[in-house]
Amino acid sequence: MATWNDVRRLAGSLPETSEELSHGHASWRVRGKGFVWERPLRPADLRALGDRAPTGPILGARVEHLGAKEALLGDDPDVFFTTPHFDGYPAILVRLEKIALEELEELVVEAWLARAPKRLAREYAEARWPDQNH
Repeated sequence: MATWNDVRRLAGSLPETSEELSHGHASWRVRGKGFVWERPLRPADLRALGDRAPTGPILGARVEHLGAKEALLGDDPDVFFTTPHFDGYPAILVRLEKIALEELEELVVEAWLARAPKRLAREYAEARWPDQNH
């Protein structure tokens, strides 16, 4: 089970990341662009989800594109979900208490890579995965 401390540690370990408050909730940014954030469900979300509305902490995360979002939704609907608010937007919602730590790390890094400037993302990827072509 992942926690906000895990998110804070993982996001904070990425280059040029800052933690800020956005609408009273934690948000992590790379050069001013948000990549993961605390996202409690709003009344409209609760109405849209009905009985399927999860309880517990919810993490919002950017994804590279809508295809990646659909893949996550299909791969593990117990962990990943969305609301009408995010229709057409490359972001996913995550039941923080249900995601494995290894999967959370991958999600946070991928979110960061999707929002970081290309050069910074390339430098990070080359340092982290030196044997792969980038």
